[in-house]
Amino acid sequence: METVKNKTFVEDVNRSIYDIKDKVNASYKTSRGLTSGIVNAISLEKNDPAWMREFRQKSLKIYNELEAPVWGPSLEGLNMEDIVTYVRPNTKMQLKWDEVPEDIKNTFERLGIPQAERTSLAGVGAQYDSEVVYHNVREEVKSQGVIYTDMESALREHEDIVKEHFMKLVTPRDHKFAALHGAVWSGGSFVYVPPGVSVEIPLQSYFRLNAPGAGQFEHTLIIVDKGANLHFIEGCSAPKYNVANLHAGCVELFVREGGRLRYSTIENWSKNMFNLNTKRASVEKDGIMEWVSGSFGSRVSYLYPMSILKGENARMEYTGITFAGKGQNLDTGVKVVHGAPNTSSHMSSKSISKDGGCSTFRSAVVMGTEADGAKCAVSCESLMLDSESRSDTIPVMDIRNDNVDIGHEAKIGRISDDTIFYLMSRGLSEADARAMIVSGFAEPIAKELPLEYALEMNQLIRLEMEGSIG
Repeated sequence: METVKNKTFVEDVNRSIYDIKDKVNASYKTSRGLTSGIVNAISLEKNDPAWMREFRQKSLKIYNELEAPVWGPSLEGLNMEDIVTYVRPNTKMQLKWDEVPEDIKNTFERLGIPQAERTSLAGVGAQYDSEVVYHNVREEVKSQGVIYTDMESALREHEDIVKEHFMKLVTPRDHKFAALHGAVWSGGSFVYVPPGVSVEIPLQSYFRLNAPGAGQFEHTLIIVDKGANLHFIEGCSAPKYNVANLHAGCVELFVREGGRLRYSTIENWSKNMFNLNTKRASVEKDGIMEWVSGSFGSRVSYLYPMSILKGENARMEYTGITFAGKGQNLDTGVKVVHGAPNTSSHMSSKSISKDGGCSTFRSAVVMGTEADGAKCAVSCESLMLDSESRSDTIPVMDIRNDNVDIGHEAKIGRISDDTIFYLMSRGLSEADARAMIVSGFAEPIAKELPLEYALEMNQLIRLEMEGSIG
């Protein structure tokens, strides 16, 4: 742990646009808690096939057997007896934006989703509480054979593909909250990109949790077939309540031989949210997996995207940033398994903590016996803005092959008084100088984000800081 003595003051991320609450207008919701009856009610409500009903009940059994993790941030305040696991909004999924109910439409309008679709996206899915309420994909993308739909529709229309892949990368036995997800999952996105197809502009899903005391458990399943290329964007937010909310989604990504997938996330949950998400990718020969991650919200986060490099020359890159403010304990990181020759991975993480916020970066690297010639580099930089904040880096390396190249570097520090003095000598105020340094620290991540999310990140960090300090 490092402590820093200086007088830096930076306002928290301005969340006013995200904290606007809508009146809860659900057509159906389960009672609080987690029982076999509640899980069965979700299955009946969603008209699951028999194998999925059975899968849910098996996952619930595993959930009850497993202990909650004790090695990360405290989960005190999260009580499943108080969580509503399924809230169906008062609308069916619409294919036309004009047909979405006004209250839900207004929420997504404020968040800029329709505008982003019109200007820079090939397709959009919008989830509200437990179900997708709007889904659309451009005709030119459909004509390429690309399937992009919600998971509920995929389970009906592409059941064989879903059954083959669903919770095969992330299994219910992985940890307690993966089992919870398997029992009560609802909503999410399904994407299949055929061999050789390149989707030139991104697809996006946005997840909005509105109901207080509820959980959101969306499942995202993406298959990028041989030689195909896709950029998928995920955004999520929720208003702040004085009761705990829970997010335990699951992302499973399959990158076939020579395929390429970029998965970008901006997560801006409220500070009453427990974010216990699980993301995993399988990458075959010559495949490329790119993660871009921004974590700015939630009270507690456990988030460690994992890549399994199972084919020769498979590659993974991770670029992430975390902002931990008052009352936040964000435990994030990345995992990679090198399971084939000449695989490579590069992880670059930045974190900012202030006002007593805690930021932890965990990296886990496994070099398997088959990983001849594999290379891995891990870089972690942390910036603390006051003497109350905390930043930790916890690297784990499991190396089972001598013919590999692996490195790890970590830097933890504060804003230099000399740098502040220099910038002030050039005419900047002290507040503007500090804001400029924080913005510059975050800039390399912003460059990796798609345009509309780079703008959102600038709002969340740079512009709001400058506005509130100056």
